[in-house]
Amino acid sequence: MSEPVLKMRRIGKTHGKGAQRVDALVDVNLDVAAGEFVAITGRSGSGKTTLLNIAGALDEPTTGNVSVVGHDLGDLSNKELARTRRVAVGYVFQQFNLLPALTAAENISLPLELDGMTTAEARELAEVALSEVGLDGMGDRYPDQLSGGEQQRVAIARGLVGPRSLLLADEPTGALDEATGESVLKLLRERCEAGASALMVTHEPAFAAWADRVVRLRDGQIEEISVRSFATSNADLF
Repeated sequence: MSEPVLKMRRIGKTHGKGAQRVDALVDVNLDVAAGEFVAITGRSGSGKTTLLNIAGALDEPTTGNVSVVGHDLGDLSNKELARTRRVAVGYVFQQFNLLPALTAAENISLPLELDGMTTAEARELAEVALSEVGLDGMGDRYPDQLSGGEQQRVAIARGLVGPRSLLLADEPTGALDEATGESVLKLLRERCEAGASALMVTHEPAFAAWADRVVRLRDGQIEEISVRSFATSNADLF
């Protein structure tokens, strides 16, 4: 079998010390294979976003090791980590994190340009990504000219653009109506069918059902349940 795109081993994350100590994650092991779509569920405060941030090298674990596309993140320099985040990992943030001084297309194309793609090439890919999320022709609009749902779709397009190996999405459908949310989930599925891996945090049973596996976090520890079990027992996961 090939090496997992994401491999997390004995991951622990602790905040504070003594009486103030909080264990956000405890001895977490998780593999995500190429082409696999994994959903993370659990109550608020269970460690879902912390797990996602550690998987994408936005946060460091207190204990354990993370490997992305065969590279142990703990062995990489800051420059190598930054390149891995730009090239191998696509992020869809819960808070969008769009740059207000850039247009929608510029927000999407910026990471591609930072890695040497020409402005014209990057803009072409950005326009394709915008079309995929239903924002065709809106590339020249600034974030403050877009609704919350439109901003979220720009953030999704930015996370999916280019040849990403690992897609990380934190509640990507939170500001979207049901039909648009399902179209976004379809895009994630298509990326996985093309060979990428996806790890998505969601509170919605209907959206988690798009995944190949569902991982429930409880008090910083994980339980894994198959999609078929999930389909008949939604209440057990949320």
